[in-house]
Amino acid sequence: MKVILLQDVKSLGKKGELVNVSDGYARNFLFPKNMAKEANAQAMNEFKNAEQSKKYKIDTAIAAAKKAKDELEGSKFVIKAKAGESGKLFGSITAKEIAAEVKRQKHVDIDKRKVTLKDDIKNLGEYEAELKLYSGITANVTISVEKA
Repeated sequence: MKVILLQDVKSLGKKGELVNVSDGYARNFLFPKNMAKEANAQAMNEFKNAEQSKKYKIDTAIAAAKKAKDELEGSKFVIKAKAGESGKLFGSITAKEIAAEVKRQKHVDIDKRKVTLKDDIKNLGEYEAELKLYSGITANVTISVEKA
């Protein structure tokens, strides 16, 4: 019997998957616990629509990430910070500040957890940062820290 899983079932599949199980397993375990529903014509139609919707959302997210990459790749962002005479900052520049600067200058929303720095920014100068826009799509930018 073909069923559509309504939640993750260990050793069977993840939520939303179409799987083939024995009739007894479906009727005696999956259906009573609302873990699955029978894959009749209406359910199959809903399943196909959900799959198309998921694919469309992923495609639009990838297109937006590629557009953002084209806009951001190789960009230079200038951040002004207070520093001492030797060029050492009072504090440090964080991923949150970099994400805010990217949003302010290029109007691209980036989560602070998606900003990767090669080393901590504690001195004036230029630093490389990697912005993860989507799975497998990243943009490398330069962060220039200047004295305020």
